[in-house]
Amino acid sequence: MDAFAGRNGGSVSFVPFVFDVAAYSAIFVLVVLGLGIIASMMGIFNFAHGEFVLLGAYTVYIVEQNGMPSWLGMCLAPFVVAFVGVILERLVIQRFYAAPIVAMLGTYAIALALREGVRGLLGGQFYSVNAPLVGSFGMGEFSISKWRTAVILITVAVMIGCYLLLTRTKFGLQMRASLENPALARASGISTNRVYAATFAFGAGLAGLAGGLMVPIYALNADMGVPFLIKSFLAVMLGGMGSFEGSVAGAALVGATSAALPWAIKPVVADVVVFLIAIAIVKFRPEGLLSKWRS
Repeated sequence: MDAFAGRNGGSVSFVPFVFDVAAYSAIFVLVVLGLGIIASMMGIFNFAHGEFVLLGAYTVYIVEQNGMPSWLGMCLAPFVVAFVGVILERLVIQRFYAAPIVAMLGTYAIALALREGVRGLLGGQFYSVNAPLVGSFGMGEFSISKWRTAVILITVAVMIGCYLLLTRTKFGLQMRASLENPALARASGISTNRVYAATFAFGAGLAGLAGGLMVPIYALNADMGVPFLIKSFLAVMLGGMGSFEGSVAGAALVGATSAALPWAIKPVVADVVVFLIAIAIVKFRPEGLLSKWRS
């Protein structure tokens, strides 16, 4: 299949379409992984996660504005955002672990402060950042963006690294032990406070990386993280709490449908359809997409 009819009746090339969907889904997987790790391991939904994406993008913008290459900003973004995350966790969020609802309200307040702070710094304007790789690869009659290819490959590498970290390392074992039985983990000598701080920083860093990678594709503005937040919650619910594979599957489904449907129907209607599909799946698979596979 070389082409198909798009929403406006125009012809859409199949290969670039699939590639655009894959690139958007890759960024979405990074965002959801961070949120899923925090929600699954710590039992709280972080409403500031979209603003961590924004901080990652803003870090790249600041680095480039100071005459340094954007790739350097992308390398720094996850560490800068992880540092901000651990400061917030130590100062604010750790005080509310016993009351998850209050913790969610606290992260919502943090989100507002971060977003409006960046809005003030940007002056309410939109800004673009240059991609480290420009141009495209030729594939017969099609051309594929070099930067979008890099985003997909980086996401795959990060997914493999996260999986190995959570399943093959001492830190991953401590994270899972702190999730499943915090009291027993503490009795075994594990500092759950340090594990929680490191987990929150790790999830924030993943969001920062996602923001850094997406800013050459999407214009930087104070609200750029907001659309990802609600869909990320949806993806975590679809995948099932406490599951790395489930978070990836939920993110892939929500990301792919969110990227593909606007080609066929109006974006506003597409968002509604994505939510309806997700609600239907949660209705019939409340334990997550991969619950039967895990059991």
